[in-house]
Amino acid sequence: MREKDTLEKLSSQVSEEELVELTRKLVSIPSHFNLPSGEVEMVRALEQVFLAEGIEYRLQPVEGERSNIIAKLPGTGGGKSLTLNGHLDTVPPYGMKDPFKAEYIDGKIFGRGTVDMKGPIAAMIMAMVAFKRSGIRLKGDLYFAGVIAEETNSEGSETLIESGFRADGAIIGEPSGREYAIGHRGLEWLEIEIKGKAAHGGIPDKGVNAIVNAAKFIMRVQEKLVPGLKKLDNPVMGPPVMNFGYIEGGTQPSTVADRCRILLDRRYTSHETLSDVIAQYENIIAELEAEDPSFKGSLRRMESALMKKYEHVPMETDPGDPLVKAVVSALEEITGEPPVMTRSRGWTDAAIFNHYGKMATVVYGPGDITRSHTDHEHITVEELSEGFRVFILAAFNYCNMK
Repeated sequence: MREKDTLEKLSSQVSEEELVELTRKLVSIPSHFNLPSGEVEMVRALEQVFLAEGIEYRLQPVEGERSNIIAKLPGTGGGKSLTLNGHLDTVPPYGMKDPFKAEYIDGKIFGRGTVDMKGPIAAMIMAMVAFKRSGIRLKGDLYFAGVIAEETNSEGSETLIESGFRADGAIIGEPSGREYAIGHRGLEWLEIEIKGKAAHGGIPDKGVNAIVNAAKFIMRVQEKLVPGLKKLDNPVMGPPVMNFGYIEGGTQPSTVADRCRILLDRRYTSHETLSDVIAQYENIIAELEAEDPSFKGSLRRMESALMKKYEHVPMETDPGDPLVKAVVSALEEITGEPPVMTRSRGWTDAAIFNHYGKMATVVYGPGDITRSHTDHEHITVEELSEGFRVFILAAFNYCNMK
């Protein structure tokens, strides 16, 4: 059977209505990090699908009642194994109107999680359903790994990989439109505390102004560190970048500030290590302290951004890897145009699969990432259908490779 005939046979097993129905069902379940019980409900909803379709699955406890869910279509042997991965949680709805109504209007589904990433999850699962219903067996095993807590500390994916779960390749279904990513930067959040000495605003020379010294630190970083980051450009993830995201200090205008706190976001490439990154800022603090005995600074990693065991490392897959070729080929076949590789992807669980799980990893999923976390989050039915077909074709080609 020709590839196009196989694709059509597989695609015909699942209707557009079924894709829409599953997406809307998942979106109607609040599963944001302020309501972790929602992840439990998400797992139950997916269980119903796998039970109804006769797809084997298991739950993997992570924390309390919260679990990952892992489904499997066993292969006939001799092919590459592939996991389709999606996270079951979302960010909170914030000011979004009717975030869980999952309205379906003019070919679009609206609501929190439609694009990030319950729509992509629906497309992945329905791709597995298509294989199961058709009776077409892949040579390699095909998995779906639904994980919890990606929007917080990635505890789901960390637990999955720590348990020994492995496949030859993984597609992380984060929304990417018709683009794909084979690399992204690592991520670290740092807190810099500058200590000063309080004094009355009428006699500022009697104190040490922590805000002024914080400004010295910021300017030194901008002048000494930032220009050098561009020299560490990486072909699949771009150069390292950083951002001063928050600063606060002092108590009132008439008191010399005795404390100032700076929070920064640092994205680093595979040319660097986390130790290198931290040392860069510590060296600048030490340099300023040597120049001025009144300058006192310290650095610490922000606990809210730490995983239990792993780090937010960079992700990088060889452009020539068979999985990359399978995804690129599927995208081109389905969309009719060569896909674009993006180098500006934010951090994802792909790094855990890639770095710690030693799997070839590609980030691809239907939907526009610019809608993620917004009040107008939505996914189109056309995007869902396209992603569904890309997952089918990529899995067919990859899992049938020796």
